[in-house]
Amino acid sequence: MERVVGTVVRGLRCPIINQGDNIEEIVVDSILKASEVEGFTIEDKDIVTLTESIVARAQGNYATIDHIAKDVHLKFEDDTVGVIFPILSRNRFANCLRGIAKGAKKIVLMLSYPSDEVGNHLVDIDTLDDKGVNPWTDVLTEKQFRNHFGYKKHPFTGVDYIEYYKSLVNEYGIECEVIFSNNPKTILDYTKSVLACDVHTRFRTKKILKANGGDKVYGLDDILSESVDGSGYNEDYGLLGSNKSTEDGVKLFPRNCQPTVDHIQHMLKEKTGKNVEVMVYGDGAFKDPVGKIWELADPVVSPAYTAGLDGTPNEVKLKYLADNNFADLRGDELKQAISQFINDKDEDLVGSMESQGTTPRKLTDLIGSLSDLTSGSGDKGTPIVFIQGYFDNFTK
Repeated sequence: MERVVGTVVRGLRCPIINQGDNIEEIVVDSILKASEVEGFTIEDKDIVTLTESIVARAQGNYATIDHIAKDVHLKFEDDTVGVIFPILSRNRFANCLRGIAKGAKKIVLMLSYPSDEVGNHLVDIDTLDDKGVNPWTDVLTEKQFRNHFGYKKHPFTGVDYIEYYKSLVNEYGIECEVIFSNNPKTILDYTKSVLACDVHTRFRTKKILKANGGDKVYGLDDILSESVDGSGYNEDYGLLGSNKSTEDGVKLFPRNCQPTVDHIQHMLKEKTGKNVEVMVYGDGAFKDPVGKIWELADPVVSPAYTAGLDGTPNEVKLKYLADNNFADLRGDELKQAISQFINDKDEDLVGSMESQGTTPRKLTDLIGSLSDLTSGSGDKGTPIVFIQGYFDNFTK
């Protein structure tokens, strides 16, 4: 019988993962159990994805505010620290800021506006126009910002992040001056010791600071890039990708994930005889059209994946073929013509008209978005996602 279903995505439940658990065995056992209970067959080129969170939990990759504070103080000593371009997030940055404040003597907090780099807005961009404020050239003090825009709460969290972040620093008896600018060089008028907290623009930010007189210049990826007093760490990303775990601690982005995905693939091959691709995923890199927020606070979508997930899709647009190449065909004749075109397509379609409108993103970014939307960020309890038929096309 002809197949009538393409890609199928299943969120799989598994036990709550704790430090020291064998994540590879739990993932494989959960897949095999789901296959048996739900009645699906594991096939070659199926994909297993697992959240970065359960990998980090199994690794015990945690740190406290005190660990962060010690590393910050080791790097900046008693300098005034410019903390620039943080994400506006209680989950992502609040405990990081607590640790930074505890390790510093004074903080100048510089916020980008009208939004942070992932789209959390301090003020609506239309309001900037109404007030005649140019965010690319104008530097605002906290008083000037309030005079222009007043007190604005985040539409999703109900938090005034200016007030909230300042209060976190003040908890430790630390002076906190807040300014607003989108130019990294602005902070150098206040201090030459800077902690760049942006995620995806961090390399450019640090380069600009160092080239214009920055003395001690670090990023969040440099904080806890090695263990402090036995803490967790991440040699590649430091505090980037961390989440609040307790009131005084964070869970870091998992480290050294490649052996995990390779071992899961090997175990599934042994138990099923099938070659299944495996990846660890974090944020999925999609944008909320209403809140304007990018779901991309992690430094990468996937820190590790098996070899079959490398590369980008090489697809043609069916509707383009139907409307142009084979506009005079209908029914089975059209289906056969398109199927033949797909079977004969070039290995590299970049630049061809037939591929326009397809999505030339990395496979891991696309699959990460699919997985992140499936598992959600709340109480679904499905940190493992099993995907079938993703590599199929119209001819299969």
